[in-house]
Amino acid sequence: MATIQQRGNSYFITVSCGLDVRGKQVRQTKTWRIPENMTAKQAEKEAQRQAFMFEESVKRGQINKAVKFEEFALEWFKEVGALKLKQRTLANYRNYSKRVFKAIGHQRMDRLTSRDVQKLIAEMNEGARLDKYKKGKLAPKTIRNHIAFISTIFEHGIRMGIVSHNPCKAVTLPKDERTEKEIYTLEEIQKILALLHQEPDKHFDFIVFFTLAIYCGHRRGDE
Repeated sequence: MATIQQRGNSYFITVSCGLDVRGKQVRQTKTWRIPENMTAKQAEKEAQRQAFMFEESVKRGQINKAVKFEEFALEWFKEVGALKLKQRTLANYRNYSKRVFKAIGHQRMDRLTSRDVQKLIAEMNEGARLDKYKKGKLAPKTIRNHIAFISTIFEHGIRMGIVSHNPCKAVTLPKDERTEKEIYTLEEIQKILALLHQEPDKHFDFIVFFTLAIYCGHRRGDE
């Protein structure tokens, strides 16, 4: 139910939208100014109509909620991510969120622009890694994964009526710096297979393993 307060020559309208992820009351507000040619009675009646229309628009999700990116993302992790994504993907998204929250988590969803996201891309392109296992800058693929996480949150925001567009759609992502991999030549493969066939039967498991790896093109980590 909308509440109305007259403040001089205007009415201040408030609509409650429930609680956010932290249990804090979320409200949408609107100020309607009284036209000079209206009587007090007409203004009161019109204010009631404006309040009704504003409340209906809020219910339909046409009014952007003043929700911050981090708050909405945490809500997505709980309500959507945990149900939709595989555990490994969800864990990766939580890892990406550390850097993202630090950069834009405090900003409102409806005020985040493509320029803000592009600035984050530039910072990540020059920034250091967060993990302790590797040194150097973030790889282009890792940067794209961070932006994919942000885009996922905004797409959910569009469906929920929080925002009307996804700022990630207009950004420029770094190119993937693919390096040419060294592979065995046909002659080298033939030599390896010949050596495998010379192994004693007690190494049968290894012979089968490496033979299958060669013919099937298995990569490290393939099961």
